[in-house]
Amino acid sequence: MKFQNSAILSLGSNLGNRLERLQQGINYIHSHIATVIKISGVYETPAWGFEGEAFYNCALLVHTNKTAKELLDGLLTAEAEGGRVRSATGEYTSRTIDIDIVAFNNEEIDEPFLQVPHPRMAGRNFVLYPLRDVFPHWVHPIFNKDIDHLIAETDDTSDCKRIEELPLPLNVYNPRQFNYIAIEGNIGAGKTSLALKISEDFNALMVPERFADNPFLPKFYADQARYAFPLEMSFLADRYQQLTDDLSQTNLDNDFVVADYYIVKSLIFSKVTLSEEEYRLYHRLFDIMYKELPKPGLYIYLYQSTERLLQQIKKRGRDYEQDITAEYLDNISRGYLDFIKSASELNVLVIDVTDKDFVNRQGDYLWLLDQISLKSKG
Repeated sequence: MKFQNSAILSLGSNLGNRLERLQQGINYIHSHIATVIKISGVYETPAWGFEGEAFYNCALLVHTNKTAKELLDGLLTAEAEGGRVRSATGEYTSRTIDIDIVAFNNEEIDEPFLQVPHPRMAGRNFVLYPLRDVFPHWVHPIFNKDIDHLIAETDDTSDCKRIEELPLPLNVYNPRQFNYIAIEGNIGAGKTSLALKISEDFNALMVPERFADNPFLPKFYADQARYAFPLEMSFLADRYQQLTDDLSQTNLDNDFVVADYYIVKSLIFSKVTLSEEEYRLYHRLFDIMYKELPKPGLYIYLYQSTERLLQQIKKRGRDYEQDITAEYLDNISRGYLDFIKSASELNVLVIDVTDKDFVNRQGDYLWLLDQISLKSKG
């Protein structure tokens, strides 16, 4: 399951402090537009197509939920913020910063202001060499040739000298220190979206909840009293089996695992949905299973207001969720908060994301990574 788009960007500068210009461009992209996953070495190359100072060039691999057109719009803003003034005639000129989309997923795009892969990339060493740094196995979707073949066959004979390395802004965050992160929240809180983003950006094993496979879920929302116990028992068995299988295949001292649920979710929801007698029986079975599972290094609870949860549920449009009431969500929220107060064995981080949109607003996502990184392990 791929949640984000991947893009390769080419950056260049031949005015002023070229290294500083590149770093400023990278920082702006990472802070406002897309998550910078990799940065190539910095290469010095002659000006192409005009007389001017030599360029410093690099490539970036970024992750984003933006479309290619939205990404391009953001990069044009980044160029303007970096002092780029485009030539009215379209001629090549010196520039403080130049940012191009070289590739976007494995797509072919041919629009008036956006061609992907970049139509002239195969003839430019200052694009090819940095690209190989960030994606050594990249294959051109039109030519069906890998990056090594493109470099070997290019007509560009200009010098392309690697001279410098730039720091990766993503390195200031360290969710991997926790080895195993479980992310929970009420229905519609965004736990799966966050788990997917973190797992892709930090190369983690993603353990997604398999709620879509539960045949009792639509029936439960239609008739809660009748289907509550089989639903909760089905969830408990499936969650225990999945976590047992997935976590047994990893070394939690060395690997990084992100899950969009923890088995305690079963206890929270069952307390709301089951009768008192059913819940007592359920709790006994839960306690047996709970002791057998490894505890996450960090347990994150995403809090959102009930009003915002209802908006998110409506927006994602699952038919069987549309009759969920505010009262039901309030009860689930209270159950989570009561559990957190007593969860002395877990390293818990509660994050209020009511006014955050970490899928579409890059600053909100980085703010959330800051909260995680500031939470010491222990």
